[in-house]
Amino acid sequence: MHKCGTLGVIAFAAALAIAAGAQCAERYRWKTVTEGQVKIDDKIPLTWNIYQPDRKKDAHLVLVLLGHRWLMLNIKAKLVYQVVPGELRAQGTDYQSDDLAKPEALIPSSDWADHDVGPAEDVHVTLGDYGRVLEVELPHLMDLRRGIY
Repeated sequence: MHKCGTLGVIAFAAALAIAAGAQCAERYRWKTVTEGQVKIDDKIPLTWNIYQPDRKKDAHLVLVLLGHRWLMLNIKAKLVYQVVPGELRAQGTDYQSDDLAKPEALIPSSDWADHDVGPAEDVHVTLGDYGRVLEVELPHLMDLRRGIY
């Protein structure tokens, strides 16, 4: 009986460790930014979309669709990542993914500029692989506590 109890405790501890490890992996639910705008060299692409995580603490991350190309911008760290479409799982008009910030997917970028333009935040970055300027305009999140917007 003592061996069965010990094995049960070990199995329970192993199950907890597996569950804890699964929760450590960062998961994101990307929601469409309906009021946003994307430009490449001051021109609007034919196909584009902008997504941001649904958690406010991750508002510095932006997922951008340009034609068939997906990019993730980390505005705080000033980094751009190439995203493989297979890493995104569609859920209606939104997407879900694990952490997309992988060192091997880093795209060279330069000339970062982040401006507050009233009701929006305007981010400019030069993509090193294209040599073109990507401009992303994101509406500010509403802050109902302050009574603005």
